[in-house]
Amino acid sequence: MEYTGSKYIGEYVDGRMEGKAKYILPTETVYVGEMKDGMFHGEGTLYYPNGSQYDAVWENGLAIKGTYTFADGLHYDEKNWHYCDGYDRRFFTEIRNGLKPAGMAQLTNMDPPRKIPKGWYDCGDGFYNPVTRVVKDYRNRFLRNADDDEHEWITRTCRKGY
Repeated sequence: MEYTGSKYIGEYVDGRMEGKAKYILPTETVYVGEMKDGMFHGEGTLYYPNGSQYDAVWENGLAIKGTYTFADGLHYDEKNWHYCDGYDRRFFTEIRNGLKPAGMAQLTNMDPPRKIPKGWYDCGDGFYNPVTRVVKDYRNRFLRNADDDEHEWITRTCRKGY
């Protein structure tokens, strides 16, 4: 664990991670559930730093069946997904709380929206600096360097701070 930056709190069988466990990844994503032979196996949940979670049944490290829930409580449904599609362009918070009066547009699902640093973009999982081409999470930690395709998509699509 010291080499990967992960932390394991749980049971062992013959020196292998097995049984009920809590596994903390270096990204601060936390798995709580069952392990077998060092892999996610059985029922378990991944809790992401942004507040979302993935509840799943795992088999030898692979999710066999699962449900993703966004931080705001919206459940992803693979077969009947009608959120923010061609039929209904409302944000989930608008569906849950109702629309604002005319003239008071809601720009993001978060209301009020995050304040974007001047010249940067909000790309959904953090802020993007187009000069350095670096994406940092909302707590100002490095996430990734953007390639040319991502740079073009972010500057064309995402909200910019002024």
